Amino acid sequence: MNSVSTTFDKWAKNGKAELMENEHGKNVIKFLKTVSFDKPFLFLDVGCGNGWVVRRIAEEYHCKKAIGIDKSKNMILQSNAKKKTIKEKYIHKNIESLKYQSKFDYIFSMESIYYVDSIEVALKKIYNLLKPGGRFFCGTDFYTDNIATAKWANIMKIQMHLHSKQEWKNFFKNAGFETKTKQVKDLKNKKKWRREFGTLFITGKKPEKQSSN
Repeated sequence: MNSVSTTFDKWAKNGKAELMENEHGKNVIKFLKTVSFDKPFLFLDVGCGNGWVVRRIAEEYHCKKAIGIDKSKNMILQSNAKKKTIKEKYIHKNIESLKYQSKFDYIFSMESIYYVDSIEVALKKIYNLLKPGGRFFCGTDFYTDNIATAKWANIMKIQMHLHSKQEWKNFFKNAGFETKTKQVKDLKNKKKWRREFGTLFITGKKPEKQSSN
């Protein structure tokens, strides 16, 4: 077991899973409300924690299945304990080794991709797991433009890849995605960085297949 898994196993037991849900929930929900889930879809959450995003997405009328994966066994145990519908599924797995029989319409990740061994490898795997036209939504508070959060790596004492907004865009483009970014701010938050910088969401769209006509 690596240090990231060990850390999040501890967090699952000491209440930090709920803290993460509360800390990130407002901006994530604000962002997800900008997505039009208007057709039947398959959804994957990478680094699902206690499953709070999966439970939220499973409530969408057109959701066929919402799957959450996490490298922390204890987080998956929590997710299953909180499970509300048969649309939800939770798997103890990291993104690099995930195999799934279907392609996803949407893949989501909040504050987890920067823990992987290789961002390039993870993004390429996510790209391959998406249907043509599918989208990957990646949210992070940990980026160099947001100076207040850059110190987190030293506090956490585990592997965390720190990159700028432009570097994130480049990672996505190099993986083959059509890329755009959006910063979602919480203007009433007590923390200055949440008001001024907020959460950086990088959206990568897998290009549609070229017509054979």
